[in-house]
Amino acid sequence: QVQLVESGGGLVQAGGSLTLSCAQSGRTFVSYTMGWFRQAPGKEREFVAAISKIGGSTYYADPAKGRFTISIDNAKNTVYLQMNTVIPEDTAVYYCAVALLARITTTVSSYDYWGQGTQVTVSS
Repeated sequence: QVQLVESGGGLVQAGGSLTLSCAQSGRTFVSYTMGWFRQAPGKEREFVAAISKIGGSTYYADPAKGRFTISIDNAKNTVYLQMNTVIPEDTAVYYCAVALLARITTTVSSYDYWGQGTQVTVSS
């Protein structure tokens, strides 16, 4: 079993910054991908960013490119999402997830474990 616990969400003004963390515990795997997704009210869960544990390759959805940075601390089993220049459209519940795949994937169904989510609210 894998546990994922997100933290760092909150209220931030447009143009500000926020860093989300996701701590993983439980079973360990040699190779996998960690991703961040978000879900706004009335909308489907959407991919934000992902990083591979081995090699550290990253991939971003278009809304995140140039503003968000995903990183991983393998020693702490923690993945981060640095969010800069946030806009009201970034308001959502943010989830981290683990896919037992070496290659980066962006689809919700490819991820095997999910955290409980953390709320991010951007005020205008």
